[in-house]
Amino acid sequence: MSDAPSERPYAPPPDPGVVEAVRIDLSTLHEHWMAAIFPQVRTGAHSVLGAWRPTSAPGIGAFYLWSVLGGIVVGVLYPFAVVGFAIRYYAARLDRTAARMGIIGVVLLSLLIWGALTVFARYRFSSEGFLAVAAAGGVATVSAVLAVVSARVDGRFTTVVFAYPFGVTALFLPPVVAALYSPYLAGVVFPRSDLLAVWLLDHVLTFHGLNDWLRARFDLVGLAYVGMWFGIAVPIGWVLGLLVTLADLVRPTRDAD
Repeated sequence: MSDAPSERPYAPPPDPGVVEAVRIDLSTLHEHWMAAIFPQVRTGAHSVLGAWRPTSAPGIGAFYLWSVLGGIVVGVLYPFAVVGFAIRYYAARLDRTAARMGIIGVVLLSLLIWGALTVFARYRFSSEGFLAVAAAGGVATVSAVLAVVSARVDGRFTTVVFAYPFGVTALFLPPVVAALYSPYLAGVVFPRSDLLAVWLLDHVLTFHGLNDWLRARFDLVGLAYVGMWFGIAVPIGWVLGLLVTLADLVRPTRDAD
């Protein structure tokens, strides 16, 4: 009878529960925070936070002050990382779908979707509305292609700076243009656009009275809605990209099914 130990099939460790997963995420984010000022806490790919401490009294004080400050910052940032997880989940699936379709497939799909809206506009809107929706569909198609191309370029920078804003433009521009000529769409798009514009003016665009300058010179009517959405597509895309970047920092991307 052989004394050799029997080989057991490898069983992957069970996934941590929600509480443990949150604890790991918070710990990882805090380690990145600490390493920004004290890189000694990390060695290679393995964190050794807890094994290293400064030896001088000023260094110890700075270390623990930075750690406490990091705890506050991590508590504020983590909900945004959770949002980033959701955005990353759907963005990854869109990216894989675009990869399977290729550039030509993306162009054909965009033309199919916005072409259907243009056909609808041809029979329901005025000639001006039809041309406006057709032009918006063309811009959306170009934006979709540029989003795919930007995402294919290796590097987080091009994805955040270019791919996400182009993607937002491709999704939102044609419906906003169509709402200019459709009472039904106008009732859905414009009230929400008004609420968003007021919030941006009151909470975001307050630097050096920029909100008062915009209110005095522009009325949110007609094509101003198109300009508004086209103008905020870039910062919205940047915000989405930064949220995904934060999610990647907390929980690196793995190949998902």
